[in-house]
Amino acid sequence: MAKRKLSLREFQEGLVQRLSSARSGVGAPALLGVQAGGDLWLLDLADAGEIVPLQPLTGVPLTKPWFSGIANIRGVLYGVVDFSAFQGGEATPPNADSRLLILGARAGINCALLVNRTLGLRNVEQMSPQEAAPDARPWVGAQYLDDEGALWKRLNLRSLAAQPDFLEIGLA
Repeated sequence: MAKRKLSLREFQEGLVQRLSSARSGVGAPALLGVQAGGDLWLLDLADAGEIVPLQPLTGVPLTKPWFSGIANIRGVLYGVVDFSAFQGGEATPPNADSRLLILGARAGINCALLVNRTLGLRNVEQMSPQEAAPDARPWVGAQYLDDEGALWKRLNLRSLAAQPDFLEIGLA
């Protein structure tokens, strides 16, 4: 009997479901950790469509400096936003650690965030919640300190994808 081939997308979706259901104890599910510029971010695996190594990007003229270009990932075009530069930080250097975090289908846009690197799964129950000063960026959620004293911010991808500044890539 022939074995059914599993597409990469189906494999990754299955992996996301398994990782989402993996819990330590009775607590919150593990969140994906990424680094964008000097910031550490946590995001729900269900919100992240998939994570791929940095692909060749095609530049787009007359766009804002944080819009890195267009990536062709398995025949689908994605607009790539340098997440650090979008927030006013340094541009993400393209290297072997750079990753494209494709926004899930829930966001409703073909977009990927360019981040410095992924940092694996993190459990917020093993971190200390922090009282955060009000942040003008609506995509910044709860904040936590890990055992090493590093500050992690919860990234709300839906809120980010709904921001007019994020959606308007053209120069004014």
